[in-house]
Amino acid sequence: MTDAYDMTEVTDVLDPAAFADLLAGYCLGVQPGQQVLVRSTTLAAPLLVELQRAILDRDAWAFLRVELPGEARNFYDHARDRHLDEYPALAYDEARKIDATVGIQAPDDVRALADIDPELIARSSRGRRDVREQMLKKRWCSTLWPTPANAALAGMELGEFARFVQRALLLDRPDPVGGWGELHQFQAALIDRLEDARELRIEADGTDLRLDVSHRTWVNSDGKRNMPSGEVFTGPHEASATGRIRYTIPSAPAGVDVSGVELEFRDGEVMTASAETGEEYLRRALATDDGARRLGEVGIGTNYGIDRPIGAILFDEKIGGTVHTALGRSYPETGGKNVSALHWDLICDLRPGGRLSADGETIMENGNFRWPFEPTGR
Repeated sequence: MTDAYDMTEVTDVLDPAAFADLLAGYCLGVQPGQQVLVRSTTLAAPLLVELQRAILDRDAWAFLRVELPGEARNFYDHARDRHLDEYPALAYDEARKIDATVGIQAPDDVRALADIDPELIARSSRGRRDVREQMLKKRWCSTLWPTPANAALAGMELGEFARFVQRALLLDRPDPVGGWGELHQFQAALIDRLEDARELRIEADGTDLRLDVSHRTWVNSDGKRNMPSGEVFTGPHEASATGRIRYTIPSAPAGVDVSGVELEFRDGEVMTASAETGEEYLRRALATDDGARRLGEVGIGTNYGIDRPIGAILFDEKIGGTVHTALGRSYPETGGKNVSALHWDLICDLRPGGRLSADGETIMENGNFRWPFEPTGR
């Protein structure tokens, strides 16, 4: 558990007022009279207070749900079957009635759930599926506030990490909203090229995977839902994944280290799976439900301001020059139909010699976009 820390190490770099205005304005588009649910921990207090201010300034209601250090671990230590397999009626009513929600990652201990049985976490996720689906129907956004715990996970000092986050959010620019508009335009051009594509092929060391994406909808993720963002994604046809893929960027779901994951697909389903680290977690994740062995998403990272993994999928999947696929649930807006309590993004880095092609035409090679795309850069 993280002790109290000097928040000025973060706030001297990352202005919580500017961050809050970006979330309430650009990301959520808060309107008068709306009810906005805000979830985070006590460690994000500077941002939470400013976000309350920004929501009130837009003549809307702010509902802060602030988690205490150790609360998540305490739940799994004491939850009974009812708490894992069901949900309280109040949670469903809240999810149904809110207009928008924002989740702010601000962990005091990134390993808090590392030794919790993954099956318990999967049961809780399955049990709250109806609540989650209600929230996904509304305007939502996920983001991160720097804490000593996530800075240490990234291998950085807290101030250095705050500067990294500031750059990724484009809050180091005089006009961050304009910067996100530029990225939106680039991604729109990329989608124009991909929307008529039938087959994607991902090639790299240990990887040769083909996916059918015909007649599926590509989403321009430009910071409206994830902040930071920088990806385009869709839902591949559920029975189409064929071949092998090696995910070369580590993952840390629920604080469990997982790396060196290799999957073999046939007719869309995982046939063999292995991991250099965390293979037990991988095995249990694949057993979550019937949909967990199929892909619900394929995404292409475009944010070259995020140049290294930090152990937070919110950032890592956006790294410019990478491709990620997600085991489990599809996003309905893509046309994907896979249903699962699991949605686990796994990243394949194409910068050291990989290739992404659409219908045989190269889209990205060695992490750089090719014809007709030239990234605008930073």
